[in-house]
Amino acid sequence: MKLILYTSLLILNLSSCALFQPSAKKLNHRALAAHKQYDAVIVPGVPFMEPKWDATMQMRVLWAIHLYKNGKTKKIIMSGSSVYSPYVEAQIMKLYAIEFGVPAEDIIVEDKAQHSTENVWYGYKLAKSMGLNNIALSTDPFQTRMTYRFGKRRLKDLKYMPVLFDTLKTLPHHVPEINYLPHKIANFVPITETQSFGYRFRGTMGKHIDFKN
Repeated sequence: MKLILYTSLLILNLSSCALFQPSAKKLNHRALAAHKQYDAVIVPGVPFMEPKWDATMQMRVLWAIHLYKNGKTKKIIMSGSSVYSPYVEAQIMKLYAIEFGVPAEDIIVEDKAQHSTENVWYGYKLAKSMGLNNIALSTDPFQTRMTYRFGKRRLKDLKYMPVLFDTLKTLPHHVPEINYLPHKIANFVPITETQSFGYRFRGTMGKHIDFKN
């Protein structure tokens, strides 16, 4: 599991170094210069393919837990619907975070988003509706890069705390057991069978969001 994780980290790290400006380290520095502690961080979901999380979900969840346990955020917003697998991504990530010691009451579930831009938008709007004002996006540098321009255009006060791989490597990487079966959706149909590639691509670009609500 660790070999897969570190291989994924290396690929993402190389990609982020080549593509991402400002850097993940600089974004974290900016975020913490603005606020020492955030009311909430948004963690975009990843499809859950039983029986256990993949390296990407593990990375995002562990980083959010690290931010929480180090006092950088009061709440974690897990965002993601059941999109490619019959599990609500946000619910599965919450189960894992609880196993690592995060209190359930400090984990908020946003279960509407089907695309990265929707994770950002719906997670942000949910936080605001709950009176949480200082909000950051917490995900890997590659996804940060993919959503950064959208966030800067639509959500001016959103900050960014992407994964720092040097820190991530030092965190515990055991795989806890979770009871995922109660969260399996009956008669599930994946998004690939309900939406064309073009329609899904427009969703990725945020074209299906009703920005007036």
